[in-house]
Amino acid sequence: MTRPVLATVTDAIAPFHAGGKEQRTAELTRRLTDRFDVHVHTMRWWGAGTWRHEGVTHHGVCRPHAMYVGGRRSIRQAVAFALGCLRLLVARFDVLEADHMPYLHLPVLALVAKVRRRPLVVTWHEVWSRDYWRDYLGPAGTLAWAFERFTMRLPDLVVAASAETALRIGEVVRVPVVVAPNGVDLASVDAALAGTDDVPTVDVVTVGRLLPHKRVDMLLDALGGGVSARVIGRGPQEGFLTARAAEQGLDVTVHTDVDDPAELYRLVAAARVFVLPSAREGFGIVALEAVACGLPVITTAAPDNLARHLVADAPGGVVCADDVTALAHAIRTTLDDPPDRTGAPAWLAHHGWDGTADRVAAALGSVLPRAVVSAAPAVPALPAVEPLPLAPPTVGIPS
Repeated sequence: MTRPVLATVTDAIAPFHAGGKEQRTAELTRRLTDRFDVHVHTMRWWGAGTWRHEGVTHHGVCRPHAMYVGGRRSIRQAVAFALGCLRLLVARFDVLEADHMPYLHLPVLALVAKVRRRPLVVTWHEVWSRDYWRDYLGPAGTLAWAFERFTMRLPDLVVAASAETALRIGEVVRVPVVVAPNGVDLASVDAALAGTDDVPTVDVVTVGRLLPHKRVDMLLDALGGGVSARVIGRGPQEGFLTARAAEQGLDVTVHTDVDDPAELYRLVAAARVFVLPSAREGFGIVALEAVACGLPVITTAAPDNLARHLVADAPGGVVCADDVTALAHAIRTTLDDPPDRTGAPAWLAHHGWDGTADRVAAALGSVLPRAVVSAAPAVPALPAVEPLPLAPPTVGIPS
């Protein structure tokens, strides 16, 4: 039987970019190849032609453009990518799935889906508040906030990366939403942790893109003397953060070349505390990975930091007030009186990538045209699972 063709649209992919959405795309697309003929449409990061990797065919819709300018998303990149998505008017697909960032491409994809008479599914990682948009873009933030809400009305179905994101979407629009949470490969973590003996131990570790909203500078201000730290990530703030750590006389090592997940897990596990000071997280895969590595996790109660919900349920997790003083106190308290490392909590099993792939496959199968479904292999129904640690919203796959 012929597999239905899935076209996944995202502007950045691994291994050319490291981040939560890139990791999710890589983990899910390769797991969906037994049920779909998977094609990823993105910027042409690899060079000319198409690129086939782990059973997934990658197509370039435009040449690569820098995604960030001055620590913020590039509008030029978003426009170029949106225009490039017009190429999908002549692409072969049965269902169109897209990442919601950077928003400008979503009206184009809605047009493509309408012309081609195919369903549009959008994966939403986070929903920004009006205040956050204004902090990010100034007066233009109000227009961007309104545009974000407009794009929420375009898909036939939304896949939310967390229950909290689904709830936020439900407050804005009436659109079918499926929760398919981000995950962690526990087997890979366990295998990697068998080789941590040769990794230098530090007090604090953090992982993430080196961007202003990740607030690694806030972590540096909270460290104080006598506390060693490891910063893992790359981004526009690398030079600024390195210089700031040196000016403050801090014992901080910045790793910008960690591409192997096993190496990442070993570097994380060889720390006493994981700190996520980010002002904005749609989910926080790195917090999930830190929990899997057995570390207590500290994060802040910033309103747009949805990782705080994961941390609140984690062994030894601390959600402190959203300021440097509270963060410094939480770090010192946890280092002075560390919780026992009792292994991964039972709820972590709900965040395996295989289960998330089943949920996404079921969601995509629910919107496939009837003719495609009748000619395709069976797509699994949404698996019966115990409730996720976050209260699920009253939404689901449409009948």
